[in-house]
Amino acid sequence: MQRAILVLIALVLPLAALSAPADTTATPDYVTSSMQSPLRAADAVNDAQRHMADIMIFTQVKPGQKVVELIPDGGYWTKVFSGIVGPQGHVYTIWPNGYQGYVKENYAAWQKYVKIPPYTNVSLIRGGDGNLEVPEPADLVFTNQNYHDYHDKFMGPVDMKAFDKKVFEALKPGGVFVVIDNVANAGDASAPEKLHRIDPETVKKEVESAGFVFDGSSDVLKNPDDNHTKVSYTPPMAGHNDQFVFRFRKPAK
Repeated sequence: MQRAILVLIALVLPLAALSAPADTTATPDYVTSSMQSPLRAADAVNDAQRHMADIMIFTQVKPGQKVVELIPDGGYWTKVFSGIVGPQGHVYTIWPNGYQGYVKENYAAWQKYVKIPPYTNVSLIRGGDGNLEVPEPADLVFTNQNYHDYHDKFMGPVDMKAFDKKVFEALKPGGVFVVIDNVANAGDASAPEKLHRIDPETVKKEVESAGFVFDGSSDVLKNPDDNHTKVSYTPPMAGHNDQFVFRFRKPAK
């Protein structure tokens, strides 16, 4: 009897494997290849902690696409986007004037990078803090830990309803807006200025008011040990602070 059961299991398991759903979380080759570029060896040491592969999969970025990155700073994400979209795609990086004092050295470095392959598919766009003008419709607008800055005094603050509408208009129908930022406690309106954090529900409300549809979230950057009361970039939370990852979609029609 026991032998018969083992034989039956041996017959059923291959059928189960055939009928099992495909693994949709596997990292595409174009993401892996871009991450493994020797030109970003210094950045790659942080990929596991920052969940680079998971975030790239979540953004749904693909070769040939057009990407807009808001306030890229050192270009940690820019380099990977550039490698993924390749020569048929393009990455438009937005450098607001109000932020220039914080990223002056990085901006100068990128003025050199964009002249050398493979980063010749990256453009640097300077402009007013609330402006968002790109030369062609984008598939993806991405911002990492900078959405809250648009609420701060040094950036204006920016009229977020108008700005999110510009993001909406910059995207192709069906395009996505991905926002990663540091979590603030619910209802804390002072958090963007004081703690460099923002209430996730505030972001959701603002972005949806521009016509976007909430399209999902990821928990890969959550940290339950963060009580959201410390400045996001200072110890002990620096590099480990609780972050939300939201994806919004512009309706296809």
